[in-house]
Amino acid sequence: MGEHGCAVVASPPTPTVWLCPGQGAQKVGMARDLAERFPESRAALDAIDDALGFKLSRLMFDGPEDELTATKNAQPAILAHSAAVHAALGAAGATPVAAAGHSLGEYSAYVTSGALTAPQAASVVRRRGELMHEAGTERPGAMAAVLGLAASDVEAACQEVSGSTGVAVAANLNAPDQTVISGDPETVDKAAAACRARGAKRVVPLKVSGAFHSPLMAPAANRLRVILDRAPFRDPRFPVLANATGEAVTTAARARRLLTDQVTAPVRWIDCVEHAARIGGEDTRFVEIGPGSVLTGLLKRILPGASGIALGTADEVTKFLEA
Repeated sequence: MGEHGCAVVASPPTPTVWLCPGQGAQKVGMARDLAERFPESRAALDAIDDALGFKLSRLMFDGPEDELTATKNAQPAILAHSAAVHAALGAAGATPVAAAGHSLGEYSAYVTSGALTAPQAASVVRRRGELMHEAGTERPGAMAAVLGLAASDVEAACQEVSGSTGVAVAANLNAPDQTVISGDPETVDKAAAACRARGAKRVVPLKVSGAFHSPLMAPAANRLRVILDRAPFRDPRFPVLANATGEAVTTAARARRLLTDQVTAPVRWIDCVEHAARIGGEDTRFVEIGPGSVLTGLLKRILPGASGIALGTADEVTKFLEA
């Protein structure tokens, strides 16, 4: 009862959407503080180590950096960091209304939803990383971030320069003013020039081992389909937003299909965030779980008024749980 004998009505919990980062967020020392402070985080990392058959956590904590950055290691490492944060949050009873992850992070989002365990997902994404690297070796590709130009203009520039000699596509629709292009190196260079001619403020080449989220990744997608078909997916407990379409996925069968498509399809991140906000309603709080705060930064450019926070360190998680 309240001070004057009135019943105190508890306010409903704030609808929360979890965001899970993708490749590029890895760094030596990642998740070490989580493992030291939260037993649940340590257990999550140990289970992933056991599933992979080597000490991924040691590579995360101690490096070397060039080995951690290799696609086959970076992908499971980022997933493991997100899983370590999720384990600490989950032990405290935190649950979202939806989750979304950028590229590799879509797997982390499915882990939070219970569709896959973290060890199962880590095994799949390690193989995904190997397949993407192999596809990039078979047909070398390039990627570049286009800043300060609308996605429709970037897509038009890519179509203008693509043809029988090479392809360039809009691969990551990250924010209204940030799109990543991907494809054959010479064609990506031509697309970059065409974007500058259309008024792009900057075009920044990315350090990658292949043309991710482009048709050049078709060999990886075909091999990954077999792995995903064998993976023990369950229906997610809450909707997970699919990169390939922006739709809310609620079944294991649809998850498998769209994760296969995701390898060659653009990451429709703007659509994912906007759809998640519709699910949560006007009071939606976005919580980035994993290394870095790239997605929280993109959130501010997609939905300028949205509430967003990044939880990657033990201190950040502790402060969030105390609040």
